[in-house]
Amino acid sequence: MQDLIVQRPEGLYCPAGDFFIDPWRPVDRAVITHAHADHARSGHQHYLAAAPAEAVLRARLGSGINLQSLHYGEEVTHKGVTLSLHPAGHVLGSAQVSLRHAGQTWVASGDYKVAPDATCTPFEPVRCDVFITESTFGLPIYRWRPDAEVFAEINAWWAANAAVGRASVLMCYSFGKAQRILSGVDASIAPIVVHSAVQALNTAYRAAGVQLPETRLVTEVADVADFKRALVLCPPGAAASPWLQRFGVFSDAFASGWMQLRGARRRGGYDRGFVLSDHADWPGLMSAIAATGAGRVIVTHGSVPVMVRYLSEQGLQAGAFHTEYGGDALEDKQASAEVPAEIAPEVVLQSRT
Repeated sequence: MQDLIVQRPEGLYCPAGDFFIDPWRPVDRAVITHAHADHARSGHQHYLAAAPAEAVLRARLGSGINLQSLHYGEEVTHKGVTLSLHPAGHVLGSAQVSLRHAGQTWVASGDYKVAPDATCTPFEPVRCDVFITESTFGLPIYRWRPDAEVFAEINAWWAANAAVGRASVLMCYSFGKAQRILSGVDASIAPIVVHSAVQALNTAYRAAGVQLPETRLVTEVADVADFKRALVLCPPGAAASPWLQRFGVFSDAFASGWMQLRGARRRGGYDRGFVLSDHADWPGLMSAIAATGAGRVIVTHGSVPVMVRYLSEQGLQAGAFHTEYGGDALEDKQASAEVPAEIAPEVVLQSRT
């Protein structure tokens, strides 16, 4: 029986339906799992994505893209392949792609997380025969703590800095991570100032009904003393730009799953590292895979050999696809492209998630 999804130079391809999933080369028909830059690229003739992702996709790829949207769970049939999109819990509008054809059901997960997140629809397991899973943090060492504990740490760091008149600059990706942080911090501590790349995404989230605290651009801060108490959210690429100079002396931190590695914060030169990821940790990956009931699992981008070996030892038919996903530098470049030219970063830092 022919596989429903195969690899092609352009990306993951469904031969029966003649369309691609998150292709990295221009194609005629592209199904997009979410709007991060390594999954949603420009140049395709037709796009299909989950309805909550529409505003972000148009903001990032252009308002004029030929985009068809589906509500979660809504089905469409193309050339005999029945396709539906289901929540992935990664970022606003992220989706798993379910394909049914000739008695087979395949699910391509895109990126996903199973931890609760107030800013996006929770991950929904979809029963299938074959599951294509990411493995960004596919090692047993990655085990996330509850968000409440991480947000409490961020709040304590911010409050301590504000008490001595020092800004708290928290670097994070503008799409998804920034909004998740905003949903969890204590906005009563002091003002929150954000980079314009973050504010653009905040607008899209608010339009989608996501509740976020008030955030200001630097040009909207009337009292410069507020800079010395503020929580400042910006993408990593802004760290080497003149934009940060207006905050004077500040403490900096990075929010990422990679911060679980003790050497990562030291190499980045940050004062603090907060372990917060929009991807599933090891237990999350294993629970998500088990919930699908799939007998065959295909692993992409991340700790692929480790995951394939482990799943094979658990009695599953495990293999791998080589993809061009997982490009943190690409997402940072996208965030930089959304910044007005006069404050665009001069240097792109080492790739981080």
